[in-house]
Order: sequence, then structure tokens, then C-alpha cells
Amino acid sequence: MDNRETTLAAVKQYYGQTLKSQKDLKTSACCSTEAMPRAHREILAQIEGEILDRFYGCGSPIPEAIEGLTVLDLGCGTGRDVYLLSKLVGPKGRVIGIDMTDEQLEVARRHMARQTSRFGFAEPNVEFVQGYIEDLASAGIADNSIDLVVSNCVINLSPAKERVFAEIFRVLKPGGELYFSDVFAGRRIPEDLRRDPVLHGECLAGALYTEDFRRLLAGLGCPDYRKVSSRRIALNNQALERKAGMIDFYSVTVRAFKLASLEDICEDYGQVATYLGSIPDAPHGFALDGHHFFVTGKPMLVCGNTADMLGGTRFAPHFRVDGDRSVHFGPFDCSPCPPAGEASGGGSCC
Repeated sequence: MDNRETTLAAVKQYYGQTLKSQKDLKTSACCSTEAMPRAHREILAQIEGEILDRFYGCGSPIPEAIEGLTVLDLGCGTGRDVYLLSKLVGPKGRVIGIDMTDEQLEVARRHMARQTSRFGFAEPNVEFVQGYIEDLASAGIADNSIDLVVSNCVINLSPAKERVFAEIFRVLKPGGELYFSDVFAGRRIPEDLRRDPVLHGECLAGALYTEDFRRLLAGLGCPDYRKVSSRRIALNNQALERKAGMIDFYSVTVRAFKLASLEDICEDYGQVATYLGSIPDAPHGFALDGHHFFVTGKPMLVCGNTADMLGGTRFAPHFRVDGDRSVHFGPFDCSPCPPAGEASGGGSCC
């Protein structure tokens, strides 16, 4: 058995048999719902308790404006996020959950009929597939077939992360989005800790160093991704603190788009974006990421990358983007964000 197979076998054991519920977790890396919108919490109240109790995610990777989309959830486990997404995409949408752990998939599938009825759908709009996130082709996921890929604290567990991200960008449609929460580290994890089975099962040993993640995505043709939120992870375990307390771990939610036009730095083309206030549950403003908040009706200067993230994706109907890339004004000034035309020393939003 090679290292990859050994790692996957250990993860299967930990999530399929060792963990019986959230109470068995040893750190705070997983199970945060602190930033979950009220509308999502209301949907969770309609989801079976067994599904919720065996949920081990680290964030809330459910983006906006997803009605009617085809969504893929990597490492879906018992299906909490699949069912949450199921309600949000509606009967015209579709959600595929993929996981390698038989015990968790059994729970997800067992409640499918009940959840379909509870949401008021005539037919199920979800599918659960046994497979590996490193090999979505074997699971039947075709090229350019998915609008949105989500994942909740799973990619860190993979021993072949570059393969995972390559598969994600293969299956995404042009303009499609990767939106995921995972554990990142402020430094590379030492090799002895990477082999620790408890640290690995707790989503810490496989955490990507932030700069290595940036380089990985750039190598796959995605030179600009956006951090939506971040929180420091408290280990809350003396034994694990002694082992890994020198490393700063973070639960981070990231969005990245499959757009061929993205550049490796923010460039200024004099473009302006105005949010129309039309995204459900966001009538007054929309946050693209941690430092792009668009007030409804208020024009904002944006870099070329941001303009394309808004105008070349599913968000296009919700924004007016003025200008194109015909004239270049140099690097984009990444100062605090003013409205277009307001004097601020050249400050803009990137």
C-alpha cells in the first residue's frame, strides 16, 4: 500500500468508524456555523438530526444566487450541505454529493425520500456517489458540466491536492465557481506532523500553507482567488497543543472562478461596477469577498479581475459593469473602496 492509499485508508477509518458524532472531535477545526445566514439555519432545522450530528465541516461554503444551478459537493459525508443546497437550488437545480466513506453515504441516502418530501419536491434533485475527489472522471463527472463546486473541510484530507484542484477546474463550466471552506496554515506543516493520524483526521496535518495554495491555483490557470472569511482555529487540546501549537491554523472560506481572463495582479482599466440589489436575501448590498462590499446602486471602481468575476459569471444579471479592457491605466490602486468619482487620492477596490 503506497502513501496515498495509506492516507485515504486512515481517513476512511477516522470518519467512517472512529467518529460517531461531533462530540468525538478533539479540536475546534470543524463544526463552526457562526457565519451561517439565518435563511440557511432555517433550512437546517428541516434536516434530519442524524445527518446534522455527523457533520464535520469547518465553515459555511454556500454562496449566493444558486437557484437552478448544478452543484457538486466534494466530500459530502452524510449530506448536510447537499440537502441545504438542494433546497436553495430548487427543483430545477441539481446537487451531486461525492464521498469515499460508505458509512456516511449510507446515512445520506437513507434520508433522501424524507428530505425530498419535506422540501416539497416531486422528485429528488440530489444524487450521492461513492468515489474519490481526486478522480471525478471515474465518478462520471464530465468536463465543463458543473456550475458550482463546494467543499466543507475535506480537501485538506486529500494526499493529492493538486489533482483535486485540477479535477475541479476540469469539471467546472467556463465562468463556474469553486466556493469552499477549509483549514489553512501560516507555515508548511513539518513532515512528522503530517503523518500524525489524529492531526490528520482533525483536518490539521493536511492543511495547505496559504502561499503554496496560491502557487498551486496559479499553476492551474487561476491566478486570482478571493478570501471570503477567515477565523483562527483554537486547538483546545493540550496534547495537540504540545505537538502543533507553534503553527497558526485558520478556517478560511475561498471563492475562485474558472475565467481565462484573470491576471496575476489587479490591473486598472477604468471599469466601474454597480450592484443592482437583485440577489435574493441581499437587497441592500453584496459582498464578493472580505474587502469587496457593493452597496446597492452605488458605483464602485474595480480592477479588471473583479469586473470579470461580476460580469463573466452567474452574477452578471445582478451587476452593471461599465467599461472594458481597451484602455489600460497600470496597476490597480488597492486602497479602501470609494464610490466612482469620489476624491480619495486614487483609492479603489481590488
